[in-house]
Amino acid sequence: MNDEVPDEGDFDAGRRRGEFDDITPEDFIRGIGNPPGWLASGEINRMRGEMPIPYVLVVPVRTDDLGRVSQVGSLLRVSDDGSIERTLIAGRVLYHESLREAVARNIAKDLGDIALPQLPVSLQPFTVAEFFPTPGLSDYFDSRQHAIALCYVVPIAGDCKPQDETLDVEWVNPNSEILDTFINQMSNGYGTIVRQAIAWAGR
Repeated sequence: MNDEVPDEGDFDAGRRRGEFDDITPEDFIRGIGNPPGWLASGEINRMRGEMPIPYVLVVPVRTDDLGRVSQVGSLLRVSDDGSIERTLIAGRVLYHESLREAVARNIAKDLGDIALPQLPVSLQPFTVAEFFPTPGLSDYFDSRQHAIALCYVVPIAGDCKPQDETLDVEWVNPNSEILDTFINQMSNGYGTIVRQAIAWAGR
């Protein structure tokens, strides 16, 4: 297809030949670079004010030898106001990216390449969380946008090396007395998602 010569009426007839030559499949999987035709930051900010944006949201867990959840993870990040916040793995589904690729990419972005997530055979979310930019419309709030998040529980088998904006990864036993403290430190509905994840996993 690299040798295809577009007809005058083709949607990409105006593109120069070789425009995508330096883009590899890994660029799409890991979100590296900004392939031609993708929205610039100003454009995506405008779209956020006009339409819902699809997201994947991941509750990372550790499991025992029988596959039971033994620990639930969360991320520590610096919020916009400079405080430390406890949150979960979340990110947009990119153009031409499958949900499975989006889950894997966002886990690698936050936990590193050797986290070794064990993605399920069927990517059936345990819940769908609808975030609104207006407080009070739902349990979930995002000041930037109306986001629809497909939520997954994903076991992490490898070592976590915080990446990008993540400062640290902390784990708690779902039966621990400090679980409530752990969850209450989450804002904007993330704590509710963790409780739903624990219940869905049978803990």
